[in-house]
Amino acid sequence: MMDNNSARKRIAELRTIIEYHNRRYYQQDNPEISDIEYDRLLRELQELEAQHPDDNIASSPTQRVGAAPLARFDQLIHPSPMQSLANAFSPQEILEFDARLMKQADGENISYVAEPKLDGLAVNLIYENGRFVSGATRGDGFTGEDITQNLKTIAALPLQIKENSNRPFPLFIEIRGEVYIETEPFRKLNLRRLEAGEEPFANPRNAAAGSLRQLDPKTTARRPLNIFLYQAGETRGTVFSTHWEVLQALQSWGFPVNPLVRQCSNIQACLDYFENTGKIRASLPYEIDGVVLKVDNLTTQTRLGSVSRNPRWAIACKFPPSQETTVINDILVQVGRTGVLTPVAVMQPVNVGGVMVSRATLHNQDEISKKDIRIGDTVIIQRAGDVIPEVVKVITSRRTGREKIFQMPEQCPECLSQIVRLEGEAAYRCINLSCPAQIKEHIRHFASRGGLDIEGLGEKVSARLFDAGLISNPADLYFLTAEKLLALDRYGEKSVQNLIAAIEKSKNPPLDRFIYALGIRHVGEHIAKILAAELGSLENIMAADIEHLTAINEIGPEIAGSIVRFFQEPQNKEVIGKFRQAGFIPQKTAVIIDSRLRGQSFVFTGTLQGMSRNEAKILVEKSGGAVHTNITNKTSYVVAGSEPGSKLTKAKSLGITVLSEEEFLQLISR
Repeated sequence: MMDNNSARKRIAELRTIIEYHNRRYYQQDNPEISDIEYDRLLRELQELEAQHPDDNIASSPTQRVGAAPLARFDQLIHPSPMQSLANAFSPQEILEFDARLMKQADGENISYVAEPKLDGLAVNLIYENGRFVSGATRGDGFTGEDITQNLKTIAALPLQIKENSNRPFPLFIEIRGEVYIETEPFRKLNLRRLEAGEEPFANPRNAAAGSLRQLDPKTTARRPLNIFLYQAGETRGTVFSTHWEVLQALQSWGFPVNPLVRQCSNIQACLDYFENTGKIRASLPYEIDGVVLKVDNLTTQTRLGSVSRNPRWAIACKFPPSQETTVINDILVQVGRTGVLTPVAVMQPVNVGGVMVSRATLHNQDEISKKDIRIGDTVIIQRAGDVIPEVVKVITSRRTGREKIFQMPEQCPECLSQIVRLEGEAAYRCINLSCPAQIKEHIRHFASRGGLDIEGLGEKVSARLFDAGLISNPADLYFLTAEKLLALDRYGEKSVQNLIAAIEKSKNPPLDRFIYALGIRHVGEHIAKILAAELGSLENIMAADIEHLTAINEIGPEIAGSIVRFFQEPQNKEVIGKFRQAGFIPQKTAVIIDSRLRGQSFVFTGTLQGMSRNEAKILVEKSGGAVHTNITNKTSYVVAGSEPGSKLTKAKSLGITVLSEEEFLQLISR
């Protein structure tokens, strides 16, 4: 056994050697030693640190396998907001982006930095005096999940930066990055999961995101995560003049920066980069869905500023979504937690943009009728935004006459109850509160991340507990016992203990989260926060009548009626009583609500180019406004995207202000 001085020297030497080989392997793809030699070095360091615990430091390579399991993820506020990017879907839109910037920049020449747009998970890293101190997910752009310990397991990420005489490291720096999994390691990861009887990940992005959100960093450490750093946020102790200078500095400090990043002196060079990157896309070892263009000059970036959540000085240029031809074998109907029936096309499996697709949502009967989609049709499908499969059009020339016209069923496919279509709605609904499909979805929603975030209680587990007769509503979760769960096939003692612990941990949630988790129709996260802030307790919310509720700003008769009906329903009263019996106590929390758009309501029609409808709704609700499905005399604005429907005509007839997408973003950003 070494003496203390010799051990300290060897520990320091091993850390230096291992960090060097980490860089050779993970950043430069050029290892100098074999895996077994690397393992011997790491094992020696682990043994020495165990013998000399006083010499252990958080930045040691041995700490990358994590610490003890975390009880939960805390939240971290980003020093500067993590914005998302507006999208361009064609070369013409890229040229229009440049024209807008030239106009706003008073004709000054604008140069850019172009980089591949990775399909991974955005993270925010904080370094102080060269040491990695914390890291978080994007979250809502202002606050993210604290995943510091899991990020430490990514071997390509430096935990301690060495001094660089050419570029001293700043006292404080916020660095943005993208965590991803390469295609081949992802394939091998899924093979291992299948061999272990586990469900494979849907795609590398999901695998990366799921890996970073593991409660045990040791699990994360077993996943083949990698990272590219692409931007600096708040910085203290140094000044950069260009984005390219930022990237060069990051690289000189040992951070992995994508080798395909390029400076572009003008927009034509950007277009060339976009075209060339599209050609090599399939040959890259990781998935990308486009390229990102950023104004290089940081002073110009500041002067251009932002529009709502999007910086004006950057844009995500998406590759055209892949399209394929397939045949619709059948159309099934799924029942959601609110009773809405959604038709789903079951298709002959086809590879679209690298993903095997066999199902696509058809939204509703009106959509099916509009596109004249029939069972047996040959159709063109695409992954809209490279994510959601959709039917683009029917190839009517290939019809044989054997195709079948689809009509929504008159009875719920799950419980055989009569279905209804409410006036003014496109959706058909099952209104049976005891419908098994609705109950399963309701329980899944209750336990979901947006609800009470019960770890381990996903869709399959909740459905299995329901089918086994162990639960029939969310409150039943709090009466589950280890004995009951162990009686189920393929349920081990460790899994049971983890699930029981996760359920127990959720017993004292913030009041607004609990209200949202209950799944009251028309009560989203924003309205739940308003109820919690205005009424203060579950008892007060349950006792409020329509008159009391409509006196609260942003709560109209439709929402108020839905809340009152929910709490008057005997079955729901019984469920609330069960929560109380289980010792379930929602906690009153301070809820801060932005009131810039307080009292204003929005209706969206047509397709938005820069965001989804749900993203637009979140923007409105975060600013204190409300989003409704139907236009009334009280509607403040109608936002019209491309191909707007009859709502646009109705808005004009009622004299309601109609906004374009750009005008909507300007209003939101005031």
